[in-house]
Amino acid sequence: MARYPSGTGYSFGPGGITPAVKLLITANLVLFVLNMIVGEVMTLRLGLSPGAVFEQLALWQPFTYMFLHSTSGIGHILFNMLALWMIGTELERTWGTRFFVKYYFITGLGAAATSLVLAMFSGAVYYSVTVGASGAIYGLLLAFAMYFPHRMLILFIFPVPARIAVTILGAIAFLSSIGGPGGGVAHSAHLGGLVVGYLYLKMPRGKPMDELKYRYLRWKMGRARSKFDVYSGGRSSDDDWKSEWKKHIH
Repeated sequence: MARYPSGTGYSFGPGGITPAVKLLITANLVLFVLNMIVGEVMTLRLGLSPGAVFEQLALWQPFTYMFLHSTSGIGHILFNMLALWMIGTELERTWGTRFFVKYYFITGLGAAATSLVLAMFSGAVYYSVTVGASGAIYGLLLAFAMYFPHRMLILFIFPVPARIAVTILGAIAFLSSIGGPGGGVAHSAHLGGLVVGYLYLKMPRGKPMDELKYRYLRWKMGRARSKFDVYSGGRSSDDDWKSEWKKHIH
């Protein structure tokens, strides 16, 4: 994204880097260089392998895989770190460092959990290794689209509103995950980052089950309304949902 402040100056990006984003980028770059030196053994040990997690109890891998990237080129880490800087900086300023870091790791771990669950039903990827911060980055993209839906993002060289860009990326991740991983890209992890990010931001803090019950009640009452052709009068439908919801939680 580009900003045009008042006057004749021009600046690219979101401005000064924030503390957590700076630390995350530094950690990723340091481990990328170290991985190039150490080689494949580091990737196998710290990357996310469902087989290793389930059979060898390599429980650190759902965390450490976020800090590794493909060493066959710089494209993978370049894209992720550029997105982390440009989008993460804006979100950290909006949320504060503590919530930003929490959200980043929740979406990254959620992406790993998605890959692990899907791997149990697909022998082809059971012993594959996933690396990269892409799951967490997709979670950040989702949050950015929710908070700044009309901000422009560059998607395949074209500037589009954030909400449209994330919708397209989500559709690509979903369709690709159905067909299995392709081109070395863990599409299921991308999709997991999006879904977990959305659920985390939409659910009231500390009350996920209350939110699920509320959504179910709304769906159930909606079916009843359509079945019996019931329409509200002076009160809005939202008022009806809230009244019924309060009866169920008290």
